Amino acid sequence: MAAMGNVIGLVNRIQRACTVLGDHGGDGALPTLWEALPSVAVVGGQSSGKSSVLESIVGRDFLPRGSGIVTRRPLVLQLHKTEEGEKDYAEFMHMPRRRFTDFALVRKEIEDETDRLTGRTKQISPVPIHLSIYSPNVVNLTLIDLPGLTKVAIEGQPETIVEDIENMVRLHVDKPNCIILAISPANQDIATSDAIKLAREVDPTGERTFGVLTKLDLMDKGTNALDVLEGRAYRLQHPWVGIVNRSQADINRNVDMIIARKKEQEFFASSPEYAHLASRMGSEYLAKLLSQELEAVIRARIPSITSLINKTIDELESEMDHLGRPIASDAGAQLYLILELCRAFDKIFKEHLDGGRPGGDRIYGVFDNQLPSALRKLPFDRYLSLQNVKRVVSEADGYQPHLIAPEQGYRRLIESGLKYFRGPAEASVDAVHLVLKELELKRFPTLQKELAAACYQALERFREDGHKTALRLVDMESMYLTVDFFRKLPQEVDKAGTGSPPTPAVDRYTDTHFRRIASNVSSYIGMVSETLKNTIPKAVVHCQVREAKRSLLNYFYTQVGSKDAKQLALLLDEDPNLMDRRQQCFKRLELYKSARSEIDAVSWAR
Repeated sequence: MAAMGNVIGLVNRIQRACTVLGDHGGDGALPTLWEALPSVAVVGGQSSGKSSVLESIVGRDFLPRGSGIVTRRPLVLQLHKTEEGEKDYAEFMHMPRRRFTDFALVRKEIEDETDRLTGRTKQISPVPIHLSIYSPNVVNLTLIDLPGLTKVAIEGQPETIVEDIENMVRLHVDKPNCIILAISPANQDIATSDAIKLAREVDPTGERTFGVLTKLDLMDKGTNALDVLEGRAYRLQHPWVGIVNRSQADINRNVDMIIARKKEQEFFASSPEYAHLASRMGSEYLAKLLSQELEAVIRARIPSITSLINKTIDELESEMDHLGRPIASDAGAQLYLILELCRAFDKIFKEHLDGGRPGGDRIYGVFDNQLPSALRKLPFDRYLSLQNVKRVVSEADGYQPHLIAPEQGYRRLIESGLKYFRGPAEASVDAVHLVLKELELKRFPTLQKELAAACYQALERFREDGHKTALRLVDMESMYLTVDFFRKLPQEVDKAGTGSPPTPAVDRYTDTHFRRIASNVSSYIGMVSETLKNTIPKAVVHCQVREAKRSLLNYFYTQVGSKDAKQLALLLDEDPNLMDRRQQCFKRLELYKSARSEIDAVSWAR
């Protein structure tokens, strides 16, 4: 029995800890540890004696009473057996620092906590109330008291109340690890029992259903419930248990529950019909039977529970790695952490550029799409229009018309045209700069701010170098024209085709002549465009990407190395939301590790 108490007590502690941490499921996700642990759901119709059964098991008067729906929220009741002689007390999960020794106040708090959520109406809510009772007169057990099943809605209740209650109850009893305690009154036909009807639907073989027959003392004279109790009327895998609750007169007189238990035992022992069943009747027997079954179910499920715990621990460890471990307090450790974070950031930054993370592909997109597209959109068609070529060449000639080829006109057209390349060159530098700026550290807001500022300063310097180098490439093209390009151009011939120079008066100022100039300049600019399409990316990578990878944090390292302990602590002023997430994750991790150790110990003790 001691081993059994250890197992169920362990489950109670784990379930309680899960509830404190909010790790009790209900969101449709993978089953939590709380959901994986077996418990006992108490199911019955209204006025079936559900509350009296629970109070008999506990040995205390603590549940609200009245007509209609009294239980309007699930009550998760955890019983903890204490040493003989210790005083009974109760604790609510929503009032963790208060011990109730007056159980009349426990009843009132259940009523008040129900009203806090549902208001003073007949509404119901699936949000449970968690209550723990510590007493030497209980067995270790977890019971879930559910609203009584009903057939009609009364005044003040929504029309859907019947379906709402059934859905709430079904949500609990559907789970394969739930033991169903089906309460039915003996003074009604078992065929009309709401609890048995629902239990048969979710547990058709009856493997996890315990039938409880209440109000045996209220049956008509000359009748008995032996057909039910002996399994002839409705057979279950487990034996039926008969209960004799306190009478209303006993309740009104506040008859002690221990005395009530003795009176219940006397009823069965002295009854001609039930005396042969007396050893397995009554609330005390029921509590022990449920405790034994719960212990057996827990032991059977230990492998699957352990598997779930191990899987959850792995997930929580991974989340802790993602969130980052707790921060050390001394300056040396803090400096080391900051430098480690910087190195980690630097590594991630490089991964963004080199592949494996988004970033480098976007820079390549600048070179492969954005730059060529910008070069194609330059307005050279308009710039090399016949009218503009005539104007530029004429202005270049001045008062002295050119004799053979308008060299100054060519030079001016090309030099002015190449200035258009400055825009795409600068745009490429700026586009890459924006990509680099978006790759940041996000754990510590203050450190993030300082680090981002240092990164931005470095990136601005790299951008300035990028601008200078890219524009220098453009300017270099206009400073020295490729002579061979023009030497290879076909020579103009006169109309006679003799190859002798045509006279200026005849050919030099015709539209054909200027079109040829425009075509030649366009070809040269096209050649330069192809060159810049290849060299601008080289300049950008050399001045910005390479330097960002190589020395992005150099200046920051110099700054942080000179900070004192207080300044370092300020840098590690973490995001409060992130701290809360880590704290919750850490607590859950400790819970699951502790649960694993305790379950392992129980497993080896078998």
